[in-house]
Amino acid sequence: MSEIKFSEEEKRLVREKLQAYFSTELDQELSRFDADFLFDFVCEELGPFFYNRGLLDAQAIMSSKMELVQEAVYELEKPIKGAR
Repeated sequence: MSEIKFSEEEKRLVREKLQAYFSTELDQELSRFDADFLFDFVCEELGPFFYNRGLLDAQAIMSSKMELVQEAVYELEKPIKGAR
């Protein structure tokens, strides 16, 4: 699996969400450095769980869509005269 990279804008948004959460829910101030450090930890240690779940969900969707395609192709078959 290749490394997942986030833009500076995405990192800024996540940092702000983490800081807001800590402030609102935990009544603690989270510095920019600590928020970045926490984000890196979550990405490295927990990210694969979410990434793999996303892959499983995508695979399930593709599988169900492929069943629809297979049914559509089957419906296109022409009857063959004399075949049983």
